[in-house]
Amino acid sequence: YKKVQNISSHIGCVYSGIGPDYFSVLNKARKDCIKYEQIYRDTISVHLLAKEVAELMQEYTQAGGRRPFGVSLLIAGVDHDGPRLYQVEPSGAFHSYKATALGTNAPNAENFLEKRYEDDIELEDAIQIALLTMKEGFEGEMNEKNIEIGVISTDDCKFRILTEQEVKDYIKEAE
Repeated sequence: YKKVQNISSHIGCVYSGIGPDYFSVLNKARKDCIKYEQIYRDTISVHLLAKEVAELMQEYTQAGGRRPFGVSLLIAGVDHDGPRLYQVEPSGAFHSYKATALGTNAPNAENFLEKRYEDDIELEDAIQIALLTMKEGFEGEMNEKNIEIGVISTDDCKFRILTEQEVKDYIKEAE
C-alpha cells in the first residue's frame, strides 16, 4: 500500500489508520473530483473536497449498520486561493492547517513543526523540515524504501509523489 496518493492532478492525500478504509474514502474523493470537473468545467477547490470527504466520514458515524471509517487524512493541494492543507478526522471534523502531522507521534511532530514553519518557506526547505520531523519519531532507519513524500508546486499547481531516487537524495541532504 502506498500511503501518499494523488486524488486529482492538483490534490494529494496521506492517511493514518486502516488501509482499506483509506482506499474507500480515496476512491470516493476521486469520483467527487471527476464529477465536479464534468459539471463545472473547473477543478474542485481543496476546501470543497475536504468538506465532501468530511461529510462522507461524518455520515458513517451516524448510519445504522455501518461502522465509522478508521482513518484520519491530510488532504493537500493548490487551488485558486493558493496552497491548502486540511486534516479530516474519522468523526467528520476537518480543519485547515499550515503544517501538521498524523499518527502515533503527531503531538511531538506538531511541536517540532511549530518551531520551524515559516509562511514564506521554500519547497526545498519544507521537504527538509518534513524529513527532520519524521526522523524525530521514526523507529529504525529512514530510507527511500520506507518513506514517501508528496509535493505540490505553486508554479504548476501539480501534486506529485517523489521518486525513490529523489527521496534518497533529500534524505542524504538532511543528514
